[in-house]
Amino acid sequence: MLAHWLPAAINTRPSEWSRAAIGMAMGTMFSVWVCGQVFGIDVALHLIGPLGASAVLLFAVSSGALAQPWSILGGYLCAGVISLLVAHVLGRTLGSACLAAGMALILMCWLRCLHPPAGALALLMVLADPATIAMDWKALGPVMLSGSTMLLSALAYNNFTRIRYPKRPAEPAPLMPAADIQAITAEDLRRALADMEAFYDVTPEDLEQLIHASELHAKRRSIGEVLSSRT
Repeated sequence: MLAHWLPAAINTRPSEWSRAAIGMAMGTMFSVWVCGQVFGIDVALHLIGPLGASAVLLFAVSSGALAQPWSILGGYLCAGVISLLVAHVLGRTLGSACLAAGMALILMCWLRCLHPPAGALALLMVLADPATIAMDWKALGPVMLSGSTMLLSALAYNNFTRIRYPKRPAEPAPLMPAADIQAITAEDLRRALADMEAFYDVTPEDLEQLIHASELHAKRRSIGEVLSSRT
């Protein structure tokens, strides 16, 4: 039973871990520094938790749907607006903070900008430090500035280190023979994901590419086995 709790193997090399770690450290530091220069270091440090979580997504798993530009900008905006609105109506309590996080999640799903660190941001904006509370609605300024700076850092660093970001639309999969009516398509995968009714940080087009790439490797392997058996 304990075997089910073991983590899956990571399909990236240690060099990629180092690349992402350096980018995360530099991006977080730069974002906090820029925000501190404009709004003060106390306000900037209050946002370092969500920024660090965003940095993990933007630098380590930049191909995921949760790490794309609209996800971080839209997610931060949703969390900021909802949390400040809840704080004005219900006060700054633990209950209102949790409610703000839940409402921010619903809004992010509706606007297709789901970004997990924004949930932490919603909690922090309700249970804010005195400097942030004193800013009232102007607190959206440091939120969006720090988020935008983190995004710009990811855009510059990822592409400089030869990691394409933001993620480009998936290329069309190679056409299957007309006779192969059982070939899996992106539409089939989209319906399967809808049937599962759960969040997955992958698009049907990505899955389709992965399946066709796997089929290609399987064909090459089978051809190699046939050739080796004949020799």
